Amino acid sequence: MKKHRILGAVAAAGVIALLATGCGRGGTAEPAASDGADTGGQGQIVGVAMPTQQSERWIADGANVQSQLEELGYTVDLQYANDDIPTQVSQIENMISSGAEALIIASIDGTTLTDVLAQAGDAGIPVIAYDRLINGSPNVDYYTTFDNYQVGVQQATSLLTGLGVLDESGERTDEAGPFNIELFAGSPDDNNATFFWNGAMDTLQPLIDEGVLEVPSGQVEFEQAAILRWLPETAQERMENILTVIGDTRLDGVLSPYDGLSIGIISALTSGGYSTDALPVITGQDAEVGSVQSIIAGEQYSTIFKDTRLLAEQAVAMVDALLSGEEPEVNDTETYDNGELIVPSYLLESTIVTVDNYEEVLIESGYYDEGDL
Repeated sequence: MKKHRILGAVAAAGVIALLATGCGRGGTAEPAASDGADTGGQGQIVGVAMPTQQSERWIADGANVQSQLEELGYTVDLQYANDDIPTQVSQIENMISSGAEALIIASIDGTTLTDVLAQAGDAGIPVIAYDRLINGSPNVDYYTTFDNYQVGVQQATSLLTGLGVLDESGERTDEAGPFNIELFAGSPDDNNATFFWNGAMDTLQPLIDEGVLEVPSGQVEFEQAAILRWLPETAQERMENILTVIGDTRLDGVLSPYDGLSIGIISALTSGGYSTDALPVITGQDAEVGSVQSIIAGEQYSTIFKDTRLLAEQAVAMVDALLSGEEPEVNDTETYDNGELIVPSYLLESTIVTVDNYEEVLIESGYYDEGDL
């Protein structure tokens, strides 16, 4: 595996780094003398490629990664590509040529970076895939994300709870339906989208088969439900089209995999005759401010909170370990096959958020101030 080549290449630097830190990040020992080369956390450049600034979630991710790396003494080259693939490729090329010694990449399209990552591999630069798996390249060393299948399960579970099919403990009630729902999926070029979809549909499909849930549009395939680039306006347009197709049929619920899509869906529903106090049960993901406000207002029902502070912390820990000659911690070595190798991964947990627990989960944890919401 390529990580062994990387570890060998940085072994000497790792010894120096361990001496300098006194065997712990809280150590106060003076740095050992060296031949003038940078050592881990002593100004080494880490390139951080984020997909877009159109989502507050990715802005927060970039800021968290940058601040945590800088706290450890790294120099950070943070770039946003605004969902333009050639821009992201160019940014990564520039990071490589400018001397980056590690890369953290949240890809726009996980299948389009093979050539530029070959350059990173040739230069011995380790690559951490951040929240989105990079596919088709052998030059991906580690991956950190949330348990994306479980996120999909949580989205479906919250939909069923909102409909009354499940109670608060997750047990089936005597509600037999049928409940009319529509299904939305994420971007087909984002590897996570299929994990979200599979987790959700494995939860919902048995109830569709039983007749407890019905999908009036008949659009039950991922390809029909997918929203390219996760764009809210595309979700709004699709919801408007669905309302035209189903006519007077009233919807009880909408599976939405992302808060931005949820906002677009709500816009279509309110424009289509639904009042804001009688909307279907609508799910989401990422606990973005606008959607949390919508949950508080009784419009969106739920979102999935993924603490990006912890995700950034894990990515930073991986980089710091690699540039210190150590092997990063992982907890999954089976799930994430990118077509070239199974990428060693660290998966984090997520939480369902509704109006009943948003204060505890989001405010008391310090993720948001009360005034933000």
